[in-house]
Amino acid sequence: MADTANTSSDSGKYKIKVDRAKCIGAASCVGVAPSTFKLDEENKAIVVDENGDLSDNILLAAKSCPTQAIILFDKNGKQIYP
Repeated sequence: MADTANTSSDSGKYKIKVDRAKCIGAASCVGVAPSTFKLDEENKAIVVDENGDLSDNILLAAKSCPTQAIILFDKNGKQIYP
């Protein structure tokens, strides 16, 4: 059974959450922000370094996800994407 737990981290600007139940392993996030995201052994996106890429690239990575599995929050906890 696949792990459906969410992963999250704080970036310089965003709190990043990956909904593993929605992630299909398309790796678009890895292509856009390779220092922030990688695929784990189950081909699910995880956050490896919340400060690995520029905030703009992290937002682009979230927007590139075909299933909207990457959720971004501002520092006050308000969801800003999707």
